[in-house]
Amino acid sequence: MNWSSKKVLVTGGASFIGSHLVDQLVERGAQVRVVDDLSSGKIENIERHINAKNVEFFKNDLRHTDMAKDAVADMDVVFHLAADHGGRGYVDLHQTACATNMMLDGIIFRASYHEGVEKVIFASSGCVYPIHLQTDTNKILYLTEDMVGPPYNADNMYGWAKLMGEMKLQAYYKDHGMKSASCRYFTVYGPRGVENHAVIAMIARAFIGQNPFFVWGTGEQIRNWTHVDDIVNGTILAAEKIDDASAVNIGTMERIRVIDAVKEILSYTKQGHVSIEPQPHMPTGPLNRVADNSLAKKLLGWEPKVLFMEGLRRTIDWYFST
Repeated sequence: MNWSSKKVLVTGGASFIGSHLVDQLVERGAQVRVVDDLSSGKIENIERHINAKNVEFFKNDLRHTDMAKDAVADMDVVFHLAADHGGRGYVDLHQTACATNMMLDGIIFRASYHEGVEKVIFASSGCVYPIHLQTDTNKILYLTEDMVGPPYNADNMYGWAKLMGEMKLQAYYKDHGMKSASCRYFTVYGPRGVENHAVIAMIARAFIGQNPFFVWGTGEQIRNWTHVDDIVNGTILAAEKIDDASAVNIGTMERIRVIDAVKEILSYTKQGHVSIEPQPHMPTGPLNRVADNSLAKKLLGWEPKVLFMEGLRRTIDWYFST
């Protein structure tokens, strides 16, 4: 795809992931519009692009139909990342807030269809996968895209909203031919991340020298943290190569225990003397969530380039320096 000829909207484009996506789209020469209510995004994440007149920015709440219509008007491609979201505690404890994403997604997709947008790329999530599959840390499990199906059992209202978003796009493609793709993100981390997500929260605890060092859950839960650079590359490739509303996992296949991430953070920050205190009463989430990324390799030619321990150290360096 020749991005220099494309007008592109990034909803939530001042946020952690959204701002990195904006960086890459600007670098590719796209004409970028960002709409963000700045509830979690920060204008400084994209300020240099605004000042250079490479990005058109509007602060708006896209849950209002008129705002959404204006946002998508004249756009060729819509990257829809805006959502009410947070880390594990937020997903578990703010069900009503997360449920508003169903309305938001529907408004954006409907506006995109009526305004003749060429393609919609939806930021979905590993939270769409059935929770009952992810309970055994002793099982070597890799979640494949076809595991999302009856019986549906998504991760809280956040996961259900993402699942319904995927299904809405599939309906728009089937009924109206509106091109789209859904990218299932798996536990994103990296520079510009915020402290209500696990990796940055753990780095923040090391930064303040917390002792004992609190770890939510037992620490045995397994994740495949994926660096934001790999997430953005996969998202752009999905925009270039998927038309039929297919969903694709964007995640590494590294199986990392939370406790091992903690030990690396403490080692790298030279705090080996600190005692680690598990907090099994705190929100933990699924115990075994790791993507199978073979479909992304097949459809997109994508595979992650940043190994977790390397990316973790880079993220620690960023956090401590800023």
